[in-house]
Amino acid sequence: MKVKELKFEVKDGESNQRIDQYLSDRLSDYSRTFLNRMVKEKNVQVGSEHVKPSYRVNVGDIIKIELPTEKNHRPLPEDIPLNILYEDDDIIVINKPKGMVVHPAPGNYTHTLVNALLFHCGDHLAAGNDKMRPGIVHRIDKDTTGALVACKNDPAFQSLSSQLAAHTITRRYRAVCYGDLKDDTGTIEGNIGRHPINRIKMACGVPGGKSAVTHYRVLERFHGYNYIECQLETGRTHQIRVHMASIRHPLLGDEIYGPGKSAFKHLQGQTLHAMVLGFQHPVTGEYIEFTAPLPEYFTNLLKKLKNVL
Repeated sequence: MKVKELKFEVKDGESNQRIDQYLSDRLSDYSRTFLNRMVKEKNVQVGSEHVKPSYRVNVGDIIKIELPTEKNHRPLPEDIPLNILYEDDDIIVINKPKGMVVHPAPGNYTHTLVNALLFHCGDHLAAGNDKMRPGIVHRIDKDTTGALVACKNDPAFQSLSSQLAAHTITRRYRAVCYGDLKDDTGTIEGNIGRHPINRIKMACGVPGGKSAVTHYRVLERFHGYNYIECQLETGRTHQIRVHMASIRHPLLGDEIYGPGKSAFKHLQGQTLHAMVLGFQHPVTGEYIEFTAPLPEYFTNLLKKLKNVL
């Protein structure tokens, strides 16, 4: 099996965490359970030593992990409940919960949205372009919640893929960012590509990056935080997270692009919700639009920001 090697150095303020938790915070596409197993199977070293999952990291530790990059089997159906916003013979629109990975990948070969869709839809999922991603046209991050469409047949898949490539799909997100944005509305433009040093991150302005455009508007201002709406023209990996961080207003809870742990200890990853999704139906041609209600954690956070700050 092919593997890739990643290295991390523990910085100030990151010490005294279990090593599996430390790795989970930095490898958001992998489950903590999987990373725990990687430690147990001696795929993780601190310096030149193998450690136990209970090992607590120290400032200056150099951590090396070897991760598998491929898996031979196809994903299997799993009976996982789905929050379905809409469904017909051609498409299904899901309100994805926080913590669910969209499709199988190294570290997350089970309990993904694809596993749930295979159980719910049976053989009625588009083959798509990747055997590990049947029906999947677009993705949202593991800890991002909200609306996502999957296709039940190849014509529907081709139609929505074309709309995605043409940037005609409506995608509006809600987020909470650090700081007070100078203007009520704005546009961020900046090519996005893989970070040249930290390969788990994306970055603006890197050679070979793809064009990316995000429009934002402030919905409500709090002391030290803004509640915003972001609309995508393009759909690059981590686009909103990278763009907001590039203007020094990273998303609250984002431990990859933000300042680390926030004062709101209940948060799990970035405060980002795919609220509105709209497109032309692949068969009727009618424009249809769906709204995924804000999740409970998000509404509770807004209440705290209003009442406390």
